[in-house]
Amino acid sequence: MTETAVLRQRTPEERSAPPRKRGLLAGLLRTARPRQWVKNVLVVAAPAAAGELFSRHALTQLALVFVLFTACAAAVYLVNDARDADADRAHPVKRHRPVAAGQVPVPVAYAVGGCLGVLAPAAAAWLCGPAVAALLTAYLAMQLAYCISLKHVLVVDLAVVTTGFLMRAMIGGLALGIPLSRWFLITTGFGALFMVSAKRYSEAVQMAGKAGATRALLTEYTTGYLRFVWQLAAGVAVLGYCLWAMEEGGVPHTSVLPWRQLSMVAFILAILRYAVFADRGTAGEPEDVVLRDRALALIGVAWMAMYGLAVANW
Repeated sequence: MTETAVLRQRTPEERSAPPRKRGLLAGLLRTARPRQWVKNVLVVAAPAAAGELFSRHALTQLALVFVLFTACAAAVYLVNDARDADADRAHPVKRHRPVAAGQVPVPVAYAVGGCLGVLAPAAAAWLCGPAVAALLTAYLAMQLAYCISLKHVLVVDLAVVTTGFLMRAMIGGLALGIPLSRWFLITTGFGALFMVSAKRYSEAVQMAGKAGATRALLTEYTTGYLRFVWQLAAGVAVLGYCLWAMEEGGVPHTSVLPWRQLSMVAFILAILRYAVFADRGTAGEPEDVVLRDRALALIGVAWMAMYGLAVANW
């Protein structure tokens, strides 16, 4: 395989970062995975669902929670890359990661990761309350256990990654003292499982019959099983959302149209559209799928508009 072919297989981030030393701070920032920070926007999910998003107090707390969760995630990435440095050096792509390439020394990665892992929950306990601190501590413990051993356990690895997304969605509600409804937890949890298992399925399809680096468990999962998981998760997420939308309780609706019920259409269309990419084996990073497909992005905007009108009872 030519050098040009190898470069074409790399992600844009990896192509823009040739394997040369650039400085310790730049290496630490790259190891913290800035592209993954978009996942932490989920901290606004619970306040948005409750219609308590736009007060000054809510925005301040959510910005703080976003920063603290990002710090915890960065701590996990640093420890993970330090632990896997030797294995990453033998990987054709991962060898360019700052820790594996020597840009960030392994002891420094451990030290910075450890400091972030201690300071973020401590700051949360002081600024946001014990519930937020407890959730961040649980997230760190779970993710570190995942890095050490749980990522090698069938099914448990899917559950851990899914729970990480669910914790992101829960923490905003905990920070603002908003009760988390059963429908919110069911829809968010199974929606996350849908995307996680669709990503694993896509990886398994793309790596089928190929030698080389991949997730270790992909050789143990079958594509049929992963397809079953994402189809099951999509069905439960749709069911949970529809049950919420059709629920009679709550504020008597005086809105112009039944926006809550109408939002089911957009939600189901979004799931069906995303499933197209999952079925093709091209549902890699969720943010890439959403941002690169114009139809899915438009469906998402329509859903958010109807959901917002339903919450506002307009």
